[in-house]
Amino acid sequence: MLRLKTRLASLAAALFTVAGPGPAAAAPALPAVPDVGPAGTAMMHGDLASTDSTPHPGPGPGARPAAWSIPGGVCGATFLTSEGRPVSLCTAVVGRDPLTVVAPTVVMFDPVSAQPVASLQLTKGGLLGGIYGYLDSRDRVVVADGSGAIVRVAHHRDADGGTRLFVDGRIDLAAHLSADDTVTGVAPDYQGRIWFATTGGVIGTVDADGRIGRTRLPDGEKLTNGLSIRPGGASVLTSRALYEMAADDTGVPQIVWRRDYDAGTTRKPGQLAAGSGTTPTYFGPDGDGWVAIVDDAEPPQLIVHRTTDGSIVCRMPAFGRSGQGTENSPMAWGNSLIVPSTYGFGYPPNATDGPSDPPHAVFTGGMTRIDVSESGCGRVWESDDRMATLPKLSRADGSIHALAYGPIPAQGGVQQVGPIYYSAVDFDTGQRRAHEQVGFAPLDEPLQLTGTIGSDGSFWQGTFGRMLKIVPERSVGASQSAG
Repeated sequence: MLRLKTRLASLAAALFTVAGPGPAAAAPALPAVPDVGPAGTAMMHGDLASTDSTPHPGPGPGARPAAWSIPGGVCGATFLTSEGRPVSLCTAVVGRDPLTVVAPTVVMFDPVSAQPVASLQLTKGGLLGGIYGYLDSRDRVVVADGSGAIVRVAHHRDADGGTRLFVDGRIDLAAHLSADDTVTGVAPDYQGRIWFATTGGVIGTVDADGRIGRTRLPDGEKLTNGLSIRPGGASVLTSRALYEMAADDTGVPQIVWRRDYDAGTTRKPGQLAAGSGTTPTYFGPDGDGWVAIVDDAEPPQLIVHRTTDGSIVCRMPAFGRSGQGTENSPMAWGNSLIVPSTYGFGYPPNATDGPSDPPHAVFTGGMTRIDVSESGCGRVWESDDRMATLPKLSRADGSIHALAYGPIPAQGGVQQVGPIYYSAVDFDTGQRRAHEQVGFAPLDEPLQLTGTIGSDGSFWQGTFGRMLKIVPERSVGASQSAG
């Protein structure tokens, strides 16, 4: 849930088998998007369809941290500019302008040393919608701040070699929101608009001339995840239902269809609240013919709808032997989905929406691949990997990359203390390709944060205390030789 995911980052800073297509049958490319940054590195969920995939290869076997820094806060989402410069949406422990604790901040890092080179503190509010911000075609971070505005944060390299961040545009939405409502996320569409969503259930668009269109969803429905965008519209998942929406000629979002889902009645351990924790994922025919979510039923169900009319393509238990729940969205490639489990994951207690049922559970982890066809869906494999960050699926090397824990200790143990690994899992087989220690918790507690993979294979990932640059083995060797 977005509000709770943001609270998590803030608190952490403060303290069958169906024949599948395989990699060779990736979906056709969607039309070009006019105002989004570099492919694979400009959005939290990888692209507008929220496939959590990337065109870049990950580090692979032998990967090691080549550089790291302590940014003074938790960086929940990281992007890479067209020049390969990392820029993150972070929650600083202390903000200095003005002086405050737990401050939403945009931070740019040196692409070689991983040291912070510039930062810009944003207006603090009840929620930083920036977890679902993005990088536009001019390398500006587009994000909602606490004042109810969408801001564009640009960077400039000064003559002396320094870098500064500044607000290069601002869209005030306050007049269109109630006093207690907050923007939860923003995303660009294929018609040059920016879509926005609020916690209170407002869906809106802003066109290139600044005209705003808005629709309020039924009372009692909260916006809890990010927006997914396709050429024909947008997918929105509330605390009760999945919506397919499209903007009319004036930019006002209209409901194309609505489908209820089982939102549960209690919070499961490893989830932040009752209800689905997944951002909808577009995939399948033409790249967006289907949309997938995981509900909060017992056991949780993977549900795939047709985007045209909301009819169900298939429905099946999301997990077999893995933990029975997820706060992460399905990854997608062609007609295949990869669903990671977060059941039992230990979030900071104050980040969650009340007690869970049961009160505690072991984080077993695990991921599963499910292939989808018009005749149904079926499980291809299920792994035991305990992925602890939002995984990224590489279409270049056919692996799923993330930070992970080791095996569950036989004698038990505390999740947040122990070695942290960079792990890569094969898309075809579910077998582990790489498992290299890159850190140690609690300093490097992964917190289900989001990283990104660059064109050179470097994996940038924030943790509780650090920003890590994890590189391929050959890059480590080259760096050591150069030094």
